[in-house]
Amino acid sequence: MKKGSVLLKCAALIFGDGSVRTRQNLYTEDGRIAAIVDTDSDDGSRQADEVIDCSRYFVTCGIVNLHAHTAMNIFKGIAEDVKPDQWFNDMIFPYESKMTPQDVYIGTKLGIAEMINNGVTAVADHYFMEEEVLRAVKDTGIRADLAPTVFGASPDYRDRLAQVRAFITEHEKDSELVEFHMGPHADYTCPPQAMGDIVDAAKAMDLPLHLHLAEEEAQVKIALEKYGVTPFGYMERFGAFDLPVLAAHGLWIREDDLKYIKDDTMFAFCPKTYMKLGSGRGGFFDLYDKLNYSFGTDGAASSNTVNPVEQARLFALLGKFLDDDGRTHPTEDMWKHLMNGHRAFRFGTGYLREGAPADLVIWDLNMPDTMAYYHPVTAILYSSTSANVRCTMVAGEILKRDGKLVMDTEELLREASEAQQALIARGKGKANVGYLR
Repeated sequence: MKKGSVLLKCAALIFGDGSVRTRQNLYTEDGRIAAIVDTDSDDGSRQADEVIDCSRYFVTCGIVNLHAHTAMNIFKGIAEDVKPDQWFNDMIFPYESKMTPQDVYIGTKLGIAEMINNGVTAVADHYFMEEEVLRAVKDTGIRADLAPTVFGASPDYRDRLAQVRAFITEHEKDSELVEFHMGPHADYTCPPQAMGDIVDAAKAMDLPLHLHLAEEEAQVKIALEKYGVTPFGYMERFGAFDLPVLAAHGLWIREDDLKYIKDDTMFAFCPKTYMKLGSGRGGFFDLYDKLNYSFGTDGAASSNTVNPVEQARLFALLGKFLDDDGRTHPTEDMWKHLMNGHRAFRFGTGYLREGAPADLVIWDLNMPDTMAYYHPVTAILYSSTSANVRCTMVAGEILKRDGKLVMDTEELLREASEAQQALIARGKGKANVGYLR
């Protein structure tokens, strides 16, 4: 079905390098950018079904959330002021063990609503009950790359791996908006036999990997004690880096780990989680300029929000603070890395050019929280909120219009409240896996 055409008239375009081109007419048609024409040179021969006056606005490519457990929006605020082992073992894993498919669906839909509200057009999701995650993705219209979680330490991991392979095979051609990674949970939850099987499955299916690596110092210490190598060295034993790898976190990467990673190893950095759980400085802040990285949000149970712009903001501020130098982590570099998240996918998004998918955000910076601004990228990075997102568009479809989500949020919030009450009433269960146990 052909999608309608839209003209974003007289917009100021912010490109991936932070440069700005004013007075541009951007046309979308059939889900893609059909043309970008200087306003003064546009002869008016190209027509559009809808015209949006952008003479007061800025237009960018959509924001990418490079690592999220979107369904965990249902747990936002449930585990506060604890250490990582308490967070996992005493709170999150026990509650997750009693989640229903509807919990995952509602939690995912709730998280997607928050993301679209903040200009996120694509998310790399890592979770279980993937059928429900996929249903929420399709119902909301966001672009998503799904990595169904496989816990290799589970006694039935082979059955689970077969289930994941069947799921991906069944749905890999469902939509141009959905792609897949293979999703082992982490090195510490996937023993050698299991991790080898999972990596081999990814190679057989020509899938990249998305997993947690070196998030906490304790994880690195345990890997060294058990296997004599860091988590990155452990993954190298299975040929993991022969594939594109989306490494969630990597906070405690070491300089010696650089020999393992490749150009297509992408790091999803989620600083709000590390601050929240007191994860320490790690090695990332010393090595970031040697890494291919962008920003994720992790789950809302640890980050409390799913806004990647906020994560980029915190990373820049932390970097300046730790370096004792306000000149480091310059704004345009942070913007480039925020846009770099698109490169982890095969969607072809992240470009303001003819033929690219029309995943776009319209920003209104003429608001109290961003005025007065001297450079729009600075205003977006350091001052903006969801209120500044005037419009969010995915593949030419407007999912947030005139500052308001298109989806029925009133019904969604009612369902989320009911799911929350039911979760608390059921209480904690017994998890099949443990954190560092």
